[in-house]
Amino acid sequence: MPLEQKPKSLNRGVELGPPSSGHAIRIGFTLLALHLLLLLFWTLILLCFPRTQLSLSLYLQSETQTEMMFPYRLLSLATEHFLIAAVADNFKLEKSLLIPFREIKVECTIPKDDGSLTSFIGFRVQHDNARGPMKGGIRYHPEVDPDEVNALAQLMTWKTAVANIPYGGAKGGIGCDPRELSISELERLTRVFTQKIHDLIGIHTDVPAPDMGTNAQTMAWILDEYSKFHGYSPAVVTGKPTDLGGSLGREAATGRGVLFATEALLNECGTSISKHRFVIQGFGNVGSWAAQLIHENGGKIVAVSDITGAVKNSNGIDIPSLLKHVKENRGIKGFSNADTIDSGSILVEDCDILIPAALGGVINRDNANEIKAKFIIEAANHPTDPEADEILSKRGVVILPDIYANSGGVTVSYFEWVQNIQGFMWDEEKVNNELRTYMTRGFKDMKEMCKTHSCDLRMGAFTLGVNRVARATILRGWEA
Repeated sequence: MPLEQKPKSLNRGVELGPPSSGHAIRIGFTLLALHLLLLLFWTLILLCFPRTQLSLSLYLQSETQTEMMFPYRLLSLATEHFLIAAVADNFKLEKSLLIPFREIKVECTIPKDDGSLTSFIGFRVQHDNARGPMKGGIRYHPEVDPDEVNALAQLMTWKTAVANIPYGGAKGGIGCDPRELSISELERLTRVFTQKIHDLIGIHTDVPAPDMGTNAQTMAWILDEYSKFHGYSPAVVTGKPTDLGGSLGREAATGRGVLFATEALLNECGTSISKHRFVIQGFGNVGSWAAQLIHENGGKIVAVSDITGAVKNSNGIDIPSLLKHVKENRGIKGFSNADTIDSGSILVEDCDILIPAALGGVINRDNANEIKAKFIIEAANHPTDPEADEILSKRGVVILPDIYANSGGVTVSYFEWVQNIQGFMWDEEKVNNELRTYMTRGFKDMKEMCKTHSCDLRMGAFTLGVNRVARATILRGWEA
């Protein structure tokens, strides 16, 4: 059984009503106090433990890390966005929608290949289930932190609500470096973790998915171990191999969602993909699929980068050739059909549309004034920090927020779950058409919220998500 569980009362409720000025002031002071306390805590940690500073520095530079902010910063930002959205939507929201439904912490001890025993700590935070089963990835990373997992679970609640799929939010992780574990050790670790949490996840309870450091094979192990206790249950995880019920189109889903989100924005502006020049930072799964699909739809991609380097061609990069090169050489470095440029300059290259698809926090006050793009499509998780957000907004740059722009992956995960429950698999064309429908409708809903509250797209998206979760909470009668 888990070492630590903090189940939240099911009687969680909110009341409709206009926020008073006193309520808004209390929220402001609460946020300020939260920021100051957390800042003081981390300052003391860094002063007293220099090695922690080095560890955090390495963490921020990790090529696989998509949330590069400190955990306290990520959590406070998620909370801040939530509270502002709550006030904007005239909901008297107290702590009920911020406190996780359940926090799980387990110890996972496994035998290594050399016969020695080693232990890892695993987490699963189940944030909210007002709109349906909780949904979120499981990550394997040495810097997995409970505050980070908590914040990401909260963000999944709002993301699934913005996408209007019937899920709540969850997130999980194990503090390990998957690069230092053999395949058999990873399998043992995954199975032990599943044994510890199998009673707390399920088809209609909490549905995990891959995340940083995990993949379709990891999901296959979870499915198999869970099925030993509950019978064969393919819908208990998504992002599985297609041979075990995974959905066609899932691999490209986040990148394709970026394409559809961009199309929706440009259509609103009376233009199209083919009339614009793109720069893409990050050429992993999301960035490479976005590049391929944008290229196929007539967009001109003038610069791209990854962890190995960056290239530029003002006339447009030959994306099929670049994809072939990356597959053969495991990176962009050495691609001969474009000019090599400094990776640090990729965000400020001349273009119409910038797509950050790698690290978080890369757009900040140091480079925000130098960005030349008219539109930013956030394919990565929170690539734009609040100061840069304000600078870019004043300059008239339109930012399509991550909570909407990169929701294609979780949307197709929902399609996979539906197919598993129905026992009927869709063809790839149906998956892609349904994804386009959801992304297009999501943009319209977000824009309507922006018009109602005279706010930007980011706050419109958060307000939309909070609105949907709060109304589900009220309708279910979860009164405080």
